Amino acid sequence: MNIRYQVSKPVLCGNERRYVIDAIDSGWISSTGAYLQKFEHAIARTLQVDECLSASNGTTALHLACLALGLRAGEEVIIPSLTYVASANAVRYCGATPVFADCDPTIWNATAAFIKKAWTPRTVGVLAVHLYGMPTDVAQIAELCRDRGAWLLEDCAESLGAKVFGKPTGHFGDASTFSFYGNKTISTGEGGALYVRDPARRRHAKMLRGQGMDLERRYWHPIMGYNYRMTNIAGAIGLGQIEMLDFHLAERRRIAKRYVERLRPLETDGLLKLPAQIAGYEGTYWLFSAVLTTGGEERRANIMRQLARDYGIETRPFFVPMHHLPMYASGQTLPNTEFLAAHGINFPTYTGLRDEEIDEICAAIIRLVRSSA
Repeated sequence: MNIRYQVSKPVLCGNERRYVIDAIDSGWISSTGAYLQKFEHAIARTLQVDECLSASNGTTALHLACLALGLRAGEEVIIPSLTYVASANAVRYCGATPVFADCDPTIWNATAAFIKKAWTPRTVGVLAVHLYGMPTDVAQIAELCRDRGAWLLEDCAESLGAKVFGKPTGHFGDASTFSFYGNKTISTGEGGALYVRDPARRRHAKMLRGQGMDLERRYWHPIMGYNYRMTNIAGAIGLGQIEMLDFHLAERRRIAKRYVERLRPLETDGLLKLPAQIAGYEGTYWLFSAVLTTGGEERRANIMRQLARDYGIETRPFFVPMHHLPMYASGQTLPNTEFLAAHGINFPTYTGLRDEEIDEICAAIIRLVRSSA
């Protein structure tokens, strides 16, 4: 099978190569070096906050954030069921229980209304996800958490650069985390970052990230920690990438606009649901996604298989709901989540995808969706 259009791929078109060579030449290739600090400062400027911490990946960033917020065994955290498994795993790593909320059918995220329905007396926090780069109603979720004395952790693995009424995602909660995996809007190969609002909790996260070592006394470890540090090489790549963030975001928004224009006839005919356009919400379109209106998983699988086999177009299904996974099976029925998970598709989205290539992809999508209706 010859795949011509990947779902996503890293595009290193800035200073990444120059910075990596400089890091190698400096001899600082492990978890200390100037590029780590520069990258962390750049992330903080993007989020409009005072300090961010780099991490080895998005999952370890989530774990650190949960620990820094004081999550303990026996407590519960509300998370959307429609998310990547790392969101649930980070809660379970702390011995706590993820409680799954349904999602809004329009913006595909667990909103404040659905989170409120999932609240229990043991709820201590909410882990909000901005799925596929579409922000949730995070301001309302933050208000709900404040009113009920709970903390809010934003999982921004897919939403770096998204904004809600001009304010970046990752800025609303008590903590936020980011992923720089190879398929993200910006990438370090593997990598992550976190922001913790409270300085004392942020300091605790910094200690935990570095094997629990005291930040002023080398090799004194007053707590048990982890090796969750990013390397200076990864930081060098990240700095080159984040310098180009506005360019990469503009590319994804251009691509999304073209998809919407070309696929609108399918939505008009009731065959496909395109991403919602919400006033004041500026998504990143990490992956341009759409939802089939009928047919379920079998029809979707057939369409995806034919796109790959006959047209060389790679696609991805939406995430499997957390409450359907063996280790998190809850017996719940979450109708919006289950419908989206069975009908949603991610399409090729990456810097440099040309308009005429998008037109070719859309023509194939239209042909297969109509013929299978």
